[in-house]
Amino acid sequence: MSRYGSLEYKIMARIARKKCSVFVREDFRDLSDYDQVGRALRNIAKNGRLIRVGYGVYAKAKKSPITGELVPVVPLPELAKEALARLGIKTAPSRMEKDYNAGKTTQVPTGRVIAVKGRISRKIGYGGAYVSYEPAA
Repeated sequence: MSRYGSLEYKIMARIARKKCSVFVREDFRDLSDYDQVGRALRNIAKNGRLIRVGYGVYAKAKKSPITGELVPVVPLPELAKEALARLGIKTAPSRMEKDYNAGKTTQVPTGRVIAVKGRISRKIGYGGAYVSYEPAA
């Protein structure tokens, strides 16, 4: 089989067409079964075109001009909110974001704390930097 008919090529072509930066395995469910899609995504991540940010969650990657390491194309807070939305989990501004926007504090929130509605036990992040969750009010 030629490389153009391979599953990895089909997945990369679909990723290139999409404007979103976060992908889950279910996005490629019509191309093959669960395990084979997982292997293909793992190989694509190993080749440096995607970065794994959670279980079954991948993001578009680029090489950092400063360190030369792979980093996602969007910052971690945006990446995490998009990933949670793709997984069907509702988010809200965190307590620190609300306080900062209301003028109660001058401490700028980092975005690493995300308020979620409901329960979640998923780790989202990369390179040792992960987001944490707080219950939404």
